[in-house]
Amino acid sequence: MIPLVQPLFGAEEKKILMEIVESRILASGRYVKKFEEECASYFNTNYAVAVSSGTTALHAALLACGIKPGDKVLTTPFSFIATANSILFCNAKPVFADIDPQTYNLSPAETERILKKEKNIKAVIVVHLYGMPADMGAFLRLQKKYKFALIEDCAQSHGALYQGKMTGSFGDASTFSYYATKNASTGEGGTVHTNSKRIDGLVRQIINHGRAGHSTHTILGYNFRLTNLAAGIGIVQLKKLNDWNKARISNARYLSEHLKDVEFIQTPFIPEYAKPVFHQYTVRVPAALRERFMKHLTDSGVGCGIYYPCAIHRQPLYQKLGYKRGLCPQAEKASQEVLSLPVHPALKQNDLKKIVDVIKSFKK
Repeated sequence: MIPLVQPLFGAEEKKILMEIVESRILASGRYVKKFEEECASYFNTNYAVAVSSGTTALHAALLACGIKPGDKVLTTPFSFIATANSILFCNAKPVFADIDPQTYNLSPAETERILKKEKNIKAVIVVHLYGMPADMGAFLRLQKKYKFALIEDCAQSHGALYQGKMTGSFGDASTFSYYATKNASTGEGGTVHTNSKRIDGLVRQIINHGRAGHSTHTILGYNFRLTNLAAGIGIVQLKKLNDWNKARISNARYLSEHLKDVEFIQTPFIPEYAKPVFHQYTVRVPAALRERFMKHLTDSGVGCGIYYPCAIHRQPLYQKLGYKRGLCPQAEKASQEVLSLPVHPALKQNDLKKIVDVIKSFKK
């Protein structure tokens, strides 16, 4: 079976883990500090704070940007549920705007439509889904016009570029996930990035029990800290990220070139402004075919998956909160049609050829 995802860990990761174990300082320490410094440098931000997950990164970023109970935060309904749940963690209210059906990212036009209708939107979370940059120029223009905090969810976009500039370097704050299957990993972990000294300071308090000193706690905080063990893995993985992203881009190019004439498949659309890093290589197939096509792939030894089979506002939790079917029709339609194929850096040429051959052998 060609796996859909394949985390890559080798001798260098093992070496640094043993180094940290032998140091006997396993919790937050100098390796975390080094990881933060290297992340800030790589993603071209002034500051980076290491945290325990991409989810806690979002939660901390929202709080540091001033989100309070009852505030409205606009975001996409087509993402991992943590994007919206982080808003609920703040006792704030998620407001959903529909997606661009080509990029699957939050639509600037739909966002402005909601901003005109819903007063007092305090923040917008823009997700760079599948490693495809959202149209940050459009969102920066909307921010200037409507005055909201702009947060980038970069959980899937490590190294992706918008007009030559790193995703994660545009917003008031941005968040990354380093879960095991991301383009770079710490096992579990995340970072919050910002160019604001004030936001950086608040995030550092929020993730460390609200500390303003060793035994002084001035705000309500949490234990969202990252360990040296996780940070050590991240230090090594970050050095490999460029090469891994190049492999993903090359693999995606091969798939798109060889699948362009398969009439029932829509390959990924790449806007002129974007250089994606293909955390997922996501195609679109007719809803009526998807289940049978997936079975054909898996029976033939090709892994695949659906990200995401249910728009967030259609999840049972959000139905209980009063969100209705039909709220975001493009997201609902995409959830019935998207399918992700293997694109990870461990793929060999014969794997790519097999993926294409298996797809072309499918009988509708």
